[in-house]
Amino acid sequence: MHRFQTTAVHAGREDFGDLCVHAPPLDLSTTYPIADLDVGSASFDALVGGHASAANPIYARLHNPTVARAENAIAALEGTQACVAYASGMAAMTAVLLDRAQHGRHVLVVRPLYGTADHLLATGMCGLEAEFVKADEIAARLRPDTALVVIETPANPTLNLVDIKAVVAAAGSVPVLVDSTFATPVLQRPAELGAAYVLHSATKFLGGHGDVIAGVVCCDEARAAPLRTVRAATGALLHPLAAYLLHRGLPTLKLRVEAAQANAQVLAQRLAEHPAVSKVFYPGLPGAHGAHLVGTQMRGPGCLMAFELRGGHDAAAKVMASVKVMTAAVSLGSVDSLIQHPAGLTHRMVDDKVKAATGITPGLLRLSVGIEDVEDLWDDLAQAMAASAA
Repeated sequence: MHRFQTTAVHAGREDFGDLCVHAPPLDLSTTYPIADLDVGSASFDALVGGHASAANPIYARLHNPTVARAENAIAALEGTQACVAYASGMAAMTAVLLDRAQHGRHVLVVRPLYGTADHLLATGMCGLEAEFVKADEIAARLRPDTALVVIETPANPTLNLVDIKAVVAAAGSVPVLVDSTFATPVLQRPAELGAAYVLHSATKFLGGHGDVIAGVVCCDEARAAPLRTVRAATGALLHPLAAYLLHRGLPTLKLRVEAAQANAQVLAQRLAEHPAVSKVFYPGLPGAHGAHLVGTQMRGPGCLMAFELRGGHDAAAKVMASVKVMTAAVSLGSVDSLIQHPAGLTHRMVDDKVKAATGITPGLLRLSVGIEDVEDLWDDLAQAMAASAA
């Protein structure tokens, strides 16, 4: 068993020697020739039934070898038997919900989580009744028809940490989905703590360069099979070019996360001491929500933070308009630093009362720290906050 960085470089490339290639082959075929009808029919049945591969790929909605290599690589990094890739993180979340709806209509959800995921669950679009609870209420709120428990840790956007082991124990036989996008497998491996599903918006750190939209669910093979069936039926497949770019980003994942985390630790401390800032949300600071899980559940505090400006919405808007090195944009996990306003953007569709109750206030900014020089990042933030104050 190789260590993480070696796995990140070599996973998903096991057949390169036989193919006599060094870079991942990019297979753009939408359909595949069928030399033998019986083999083709058997392959169709296997793939629609959720098998990871078959003698003939048949059609790109059912299987693509470039996508499969990226899936194998990410499964190796998460330590799971399988990974199923989708066209986006929300497509991945939807696939799990559609599958679990066959097992029950009730879902327990711990807030906060990504705004669109919150919206999808709260509106019942997938035919499920979402009940929003605190992590320590899960055991008491289970019902016979509870099909899933959903948590995001670190949480978006307040960086709250949720104890995965405790949630899994409270959920009992009900599977737990952990959105681990903020942590990446570099810092956290939820499957090792009992999570049934590990979800990533692979658009973020796994891709890492702001040029691919993708989502993945890592799990055991028994749970992966129905997820592939959902993907085949709904057409939520990952394009092979996106899979190629995603796979290309994995070898530098650990290097990028560790460099950005080192920057984040410096910025969080300085922001905590800045007079324009009333509060910093970062797991690496004393008193942070769930800070005791850093060093146990998580191997580090990560690259994301949020901070509350005393000047509220107007100050936040001015800071976003004044940054010059950072990019004022949604998303996260890229090599460059991104800053955005959750209440007005990523969590805009969340009910105002819910936003207030979960700390998503008008003055809150979320910062995804990149790998630039930390002094340049601090100079940029300092001048933006000075402009805001002026």
